[in-house]
Amino acid sequence: MTDKADTSILLTGASGRVGRMLCACWQDVVPGLALLPQYRRAAPQGALAWNPLDGPGALLDHIAETGRRPAAIVALAGITPGPGRDLSLNTALAEATLDASVAAGVPRVLLASSSAVYGGDGGAPFGEDAPPAPVNAYGTAKQEMEAACAPWRARGLDICAMRIGNVAGADALLRNAVRAGPGGAVVIDRFADGGGPVRSYIGPTTLAMVLATLCRHPGPLPRVLNIAAPRPVTMTALAKAAGARIETRPAPQGAHQHITLDCRRLAALHRFAPGDSTPAEMVRQWRAAGVA
Repeated sequence: MTDKADTSILLTGASGRVGRMLCACWQDVVPGLALLPQYRRAAPQGALAWNPLDGPGALLDHIAETGRRPAAIVALAGITPGPGRDLSLNTALAEATLDASVAAGVPRVLLASSSAVYGGDGGAPFGEDAPPAPVNAYGTAKQEMEAACAPWRARGLDICAMRIGNVAGADALLRNAVRAGPGGAVVIDRFADGGGPVRSYIGPTTLAMVLATLCRHPGPLPRVLNIAAPRPVTMTALAKAAGARIETRPAPQGAHQHITLDCRRLAALHRFAPGDSTPAEMVRQWRAAGVA
């Protein structure tokens, strides 16, 4: 990646919570690899105004005007669960982004999927070879999105579906801690063994460095890759690291205590720092990003 035209990364979904945190920390932690944020509407200076569903025109115009062709696309743009939201648009957005990548000559797409494709509590951490068994509409939509990538892979596009766990600061727990305010309580489920939920998390700065590693990887990437820090965390420990007061309640029927990811495949590609799995470091990174 020595050519000037191949030293930038296009980040779609820059206006989302994860996208905003990545934009806030990228320049400091990923030197030598410029980030081009994408916004659907009016974009700030240095960003790209482009709606992938309108076709690749705006991206092609940007490349023609600047002479800079992104080395990869990190495709975070998508539809998250919420009233009235059409989750099937996740597939449409992915397909439009893959079409644009081919049209623009961008050889690699890191496509944001979700650990929700695995389903509920599997006991042991989910590895990438575990059969998808989503238990909600969002997980099903992301599974369908992943399956839709096949025609573009057949055309030679390097597509890595990133099954992302929880990103500190974009998750419900830390957002609830912010809403509770000083002295407010965060309510955490208590299971039969007295413990709370255990989840796979990653801090936003660590995520930025992981994405840079994957964008720079010299060979083809795995088709599917779990994205989280190597060791899961308890939600109780994460809430305490954020300074929240904790209240517990009996876990409701159907709640899952362990939903974690086996990240050995990722750890073979990216060298994590010892503190990357600690709640204190994840909270520090979230606060440093300045996205409340």
